[in-house]
Amino acid sequence: QAMTFQFSYENVPLLFSGLIINTPGEMAGAFVAVFFLAMFYEGLKIARECLLRKSQVSIRYNSMPVPGPNGTILMETHKTVGQQMLSFPHLLQTVLHIIQVVVSYFLMLIFMTYNGYLCIAVAAGAGTGYFFFSWKKAVVVDITEHCH
Repeated sequence: QAMTFQFSYENVPLLFSGLIINTPGEMAGAFVAVFFLAMFYEGLKIARECLLRKSQVSIRYNSMPVPGPNGTILMETHKTVGQQMLSFPHLLQTVLHIIQVVVSYFLMLIFMTYNGYLCIAVAAGAGTGYFFFSWKKAVVVDITEHCH
């Protein structure tokens, strides 16, 4: 296997020894499959984040005094959110994390075939997945948060 980028569809191994691409049709099929695998990976990252937010439990509020203007004392409240280790949400997160790691390594190994078509499929699928899934990602800016 060459260690330089090439655009070929003959004798291209894809992850497993028995999975060899030899025709333009097989490369087109592999392109589509890899594209959707990369999209799935991006969706899985966002889904795990959403699930984590929904399953957070044991909210605690901690108040601490901070110096205010003119020698006054202000109370600043911080919210601490946790999750129980022996719970279904944490078990689900663990299984999804394993799947995410395996898929990410598959995508890396596919990219390391140095086949231009497959590399484009990984990049285009990741970009498309990010486009479709990341807009749901909530960005919260807490104006009361201070950097110390």
